[in-house]
Amino acid sequence: MIRVLLVDDQALLRSGFRALLDIEDDIEVVAEAADGREGVALARRHLPDIALIDIQMPVLDGIEATRLIAADPALAGVHVVILTNYGLDEHVFHALRAGAAGFLVKDIEPEDFLHAVRVAARGDALLAPSITRRLIDRYVAEPRHLRAPTGLRDLTTREREAVVLVAQGLSNDEIAARMVISPLTAKTHINRAMGKLHVRDRAQLVVVAYESGLVAPRHQ
Repeated sequence: MIRVLLVDDQALLRSGFRALLDIEDDIEVVAEAADGREGVALARRHLPDIALIDIQMPVLDGIEATRLIAADPALAGVHVVILTNYGLDEHVFHALRAGAAGFLVKDIEPEDFLHAVRVAARGDALLAPSITRRLIDRYVAEPRHLRAPTGLRDLTTREREAVVLVAQGLSNDEIAARMVISPLTAKTHINRAMGKLHVRDRAQLVVVAYESGLVAPRHQ
């Protein structure tokens, strides 16, 4: 059962998302919050698998709520998915850097929304290759962002290769095919790299890969 926390200041939207989620046999909405501070408190109380958090809210916005959740070791299993009306913008990027596993636009189709929740629950980043390229080109490629994270030198050659392919938006199966290894081995390389680089999930791995210069963005 995938346990979901809804955090949005608009009650009507929360009700709509709950209605979609509650009819699914494998998904359960465990709590709702109307602002970020309440959302963080409920995350600590219920330990959901997914926290769907609106990016703009009163009291505490989605970015700060995400940062608090990501910084709490007790909430390491909580995957934050940012909800936004505006698509890819600077606020979304800041949320990803704060620890979000991905983002969804609120006018998403219901079947795509449900698929996204299940993807996030598996620990996969909600970043399509096209979104990743736009994200990197607009923000991460700027020189002021470049940094060498602790642990980069500890990566093996194969782990580095796997990180590069993750940053290009490939799935575990695609990475396995490219590296001529099994999907399980590919996942092992990725998980070990995440541990060495101290990141929570694949979205963070993508950001670190570009910010460190391990991967160079391909400008149009």
